[in-house]
Amino acid sequence: MSRLCIGVDIGGTNTVFAAIDKDGKVHAEGHIPTVGAETVEGYCDQLAEAIRELRQGIPGQPEILAVGIGAPNGNYYKGTVEFAPNLPWTQVLPLCDLMKERLSLPIHLTNDANAAAIGEGLFGAAKGLSDYMVVTLGTGLGSGIVVQGQVVYGSTGFGGELGHVIVEPGGRACGCGRKGCLERYASVTGLVHTLREKIDASDEPSGLRFVPAKELEGSGISDAAKAGDKFALASFEDLSATLGLALANTVAITSPEAIFLFGGLAKAGDLLLEPTRRHMEANLLDVFKDTVRLELSALLNSNAGMLGAAALAWKEQERLSA
Repeated sequence: MSRLCIGVDIGGTNTVFAAIDKDGKVHAEGHIPTVGAETVEGYCDQLAEAIRELRQGIPGQPEILAVGIGAPNGNYYKGTVEFAPNLPWTQVLPLCDLMKERLSLPIHLTNDANAAAIGEGLFGAAKGLSDYMVVTLGTGLGSGIVVQGQVVYGSTGFGGELGHVIVEPGGRACGCGRKGCLERYASVTGLVHTLREKIDASDEPSGLRFVPAKELEGSGISDAAKAGDKFALASFEDLSATLGLALANTVAITSPEAIFLFGGLAKAGDLLLEPTRRHMEANLLDVFKDTVRLELSALLNSNAGMLGAAALAWKEQERLSA
């Protein structure tokens, strides 16, 4: 009988999940709407039933060892999701306990960026590395930091939050309630904001000038930059300068072997990678220069959320059986 773990990736709109073996092969997958239930208990009922149906549809009825969950504001220590702004339920949610009651399986939880880092280590480009970081660049900026093979959770379970390092005191308002956080500058949201500022301050032509801000996406700005749009190129340069500086500061604390960029914005490739590497190297202490690889995630074109959550379950099973 084969042995699998379930990886669950909870997003603001949809929840996707898959049965995944220790080599990262997906045997079956499914999804439910995150917003489809009025209460978190109702949501957990739907998710548990969907996972049972998923297992029943896999030939040979494999043994399910555990469930790993990646969720925004997931607390690894407590098994809770706490005040996640993009989920329908904004209080402290005892998600692991609720799912354990319904599935009678070990349930493990962490935030989505930490799950991505664990997945990169087990299934991706960080295999064999003990010190590395994954930075997720989407609507916001998340990070999973691994030191000596262990994810950095700190004393609260919320450590390693690079996206909420303040890079511009008194700057752009952040969803966390503070101002000037890195994710307001180095993310799709930040890129759009910077682009609009640059275009509005100039009379020079741009194919993006009359695109409403709510319709701008990272891929559109990336395409414009590759086509030579002055404002798009300058916006990527500003983003890379801010991100590169923040990464250089982080290197001084954790000294990783490699940093992997993941998320929709990372699909811009060298448009993002080259200037970020340049700015990071320019700001590194001499002892750290040329010691850190900055690369794209090997899981960039896969559902890294599910893979990362399953990797969490596999790693926890390994730890508990040691």
